[in-house]
Amino acid sequence: MPIENILLWVAVLIFVSVVSSKVSDRFAIPVLLLFLAIGMLAGSEGIGGIYFDNAQLAKSIGVIALIFIIFSGGFDTDWKDTGPVVWPGVMLSTLGVLLTAVITGCFAIYILKFSFLEGMLLGSIVSSTDAAAVFSILRSRRISLEKPLKPLLEFESGSNDPMAVFLTVGFISLLTVKNMGIAALIPRFMLDMGMGALTGYLMARCIIFLINRLKLEHEGLYPVIMISLVLLTYVIAVFLKGNGFLAVYLAGLMLGQAEFPNKRMIMRFHDGLAWLMQIVMFVTLGLLVFPSHIVPLIGAGLLLTVLLMAVARPVSVLLCLLPFRMSMRKKTMVAWVGLRGSVPIILATFPFMAGIPQADTIFNIVFFVVFASVLIQGTSIPAVSKILKLDVPLTNRINYPIEFEKTGTIDAELTDIIVPYDSEAVGKRIGELGVPEKCLIVLISREGRFIIPSGSTVIESGDVLLVLANTSDFSLLHQTLARLKKKEE
Repeated sequence: MPIENILLWVAVLIFVSVVSSKVSDRFAIPVLLLFLAIGMLAGSEGIGGIYFDNAQLAKSIGVIALIFIIFSGGFDTDWKDTGPVVWPGVMLSTLGVLLTAVITGCFAIYILKFSFLEGMLLGSIVSSTDAAAVFSILRSRRISLEKPLKPLLEFESGSNDPMAVFLTVGFISLLTVKNMGIAALIPRFMLDMGMGALTGYLMARCIIFLINRLKLEHEGLYPVIMISLVLLTYVIAVFLKGNGFLAVYLAGLMLGQAEFPNKRMIMRFHDGLAWLMQIVMFVTLGLLVFPSHIVPLIGAGLLLTVLLMAVARPVSVLLCLLPFRMSMRKKTMVAWVGLRGSVPIILATFPFMAGIPQADTIFNIVFFVVFASVLIQGTSIPAVSKILKLDVPLTNRINYPIEFEKTGTIDAELTDIIVPYDSEAVGKRIGELGVPEKCLIVLISREGRFIIPSGSTVIESGDVLLVLANTSDFSLLHQTLARLKKKEE
C-alpha cells in the first residue's frame, strides 16, 4: 500500500476517533467502545476492508501505548487526595487482582472447558480495571463520586496493571516451560515488583535532577527529552528483570509531586500523548479482531462477564477492603466500578506470541468480556451512584487566562477561593478586607467574566478569587473570609 494511502487512513481514523469523543460526552457512551467500534468498522469485516492480522505488531503497539498511558496516569495523580487511600488501593491492585484472576479463572475452567493453567491465564488477563472510562461517563452526566471513591478508583486502576501483566506472563511461562511449578512464581514476583519499584524510584530522582539542571534553549525540547526518559525507565526495568509498567507508573507518580521547569507544559503534552496512544491502541485492537470469530463465543462470553461483574470483582473488593473503615455502600460502588479496559485486550495478544493452543479463543473471549463489561457497567454507573446516594455534583473547573508554575525560587502558589454568599466581604472593597501583605488577588471570576482587581474593586457574592500566595498567607485569607461569615451567623 502506498505511503499516502496509509497516511490517509491514519489521519481519517484519528480524526473520527477524536470527533467521536463528543458523542461519548453527549450520550454517555464510553469512549473506549467508540474507539474499538471504529477499529472494527475499518477492519476486514467492516466497511473499511483493512485486513490486519499481525498480533506481534498489535502487541508492540499496545506495549508502547501502555507505557505512556500508565506514566501519564501516575504523573496526573493528585497525591493530596490519593495519600489517605494508598493502602486500600495497594490491596486492591495486588491481592484484589490475584483474587479476581483466580475466581474468574475457575469460572473459565468450568464454562470453556479450559485446563487449570489456561483458565488461570484467562483470569489473569481480565483481572485489571480501567477507571478512565468511568470518569469520562460521570463527566458527561456532570456528576462525580464522594470521597474517597474517586482517588481510590483512580489509584487502583493506575497501579493494578503491573500485577495483571506479571500474572499473565507468569502463567504463560507455566504453560510453555516444562517442569516449572507455581511456586517458582514467588521469587519471580519479588524480583519483578521489587526491581520495578526500585528502578522507578531511582529513575524519577535522576529525571528530576536532570530536568532541574538541564537548561535547554527551546521549551519544546522538554517534552521530547521526557519521552526518551520514560522509555528509558521502562527499558532499564525490563533489562533488570523488573516490571517496566510499575517503574513508569512510580516514576510518573513521583514526578507529579516534584517541582521542575516547564512542568505544566510537559503534563499537558503527556495528557495529549496519552489520548493519542489510547486511540492508536484501541483502533489497532479493533482492527485485529474478527467479529465473525466472536459470534460463536457470545453465550460463554456473556456468562463469564456476568460472573466477573457479579461474583469475582465484588468478592475480591469486599475481602480486600475488610480491614478498612468504609461503608457498605461505598464498597458496593467500588465493586461495581470494575470496568475492564485496554490492558486485558493487549494482554490477550501475549498467548499468540507464546504459541498457546487456546490463544485465539482467549483473545476473542477477552475482547467480548471487555466490550460487554464497559457496555453494561459503564452505562449503568450514573444510575448506580444515584441509587447508592454516592453521586455529587461535578465542580465546574474554571480555565483562567493566567498560568503560574511554581519553582524553587518562589514560595507561592496560584489558588482560587470562592467568596461565600453570606459573607460580610460581599459589598466591600478589596482594600477593606485586610488581605495579608504578601497575598495578591490576581483575578476575579464573576458570572463567566474575568475582572482585573484593584483596591477599589467591590466583592460580590459568589466571586471566585484567584490568589497568589504561600500556604500560610492563603490560610489567613481563608480564615478571614470564614470569620466574617460566622459574624453574619
